Amino acid sequence: VDSNEIFIDGLEIPEANVVGEVGRGFYHLLDSLNPERIFTGIEAVGIGRAALDRAVQYAKERIVFDRPIGLKAAWLFDNGRPCGAESNTAKLLAAEAGFEACDVALQTHGGYGYAKEFYIERLWREVRLYKIAPVSQQMVLNHISEHVLGLPKSY
Repeated sequence: VDSNEIFIDGLEIPEANVVGEVGRGFYHLLDSLNPERIFTGIEAVGIGRAALDRAVQYAKERIVFDRPIGLKAAWLFDNGRPCGAESNTAKLLAAEAGFEACDVALQTHGGYGYAKEFYIERLWREVRLYKIAPVSQQMVLNHISEHVLGLPKSY
């Protein structure tokens, strides 16, 4: 789809045919785009849910070491195998995903997100801890960069 600018100079429109307030046409246009914004928001949420559903299904079906990939770090640990990269990756991704989900829930609740009776503030506080404990996300990234990517130690 192409976008183009059109300039119309000297066009006179009878006052009876003017829609809205003169000089505020752009603002009227913005209001007319609200249905598109609503649809875009709905579509984005649907796409996100579809992607998450597919990722969950893949993690359930993909088998590595006779276990679903979602359990690889636990399998390695249970079998006395090195699992630093896998456990750090699992911690990093789970902490970020959990925090993002709780942060969105808190934002959705607005001020009530902080109210104890809605329980979101508790979940947010609990999951926020995992970004700094038992080791910070930055230290997890340092481990991954050094031991998985082979980059020089950065701390």
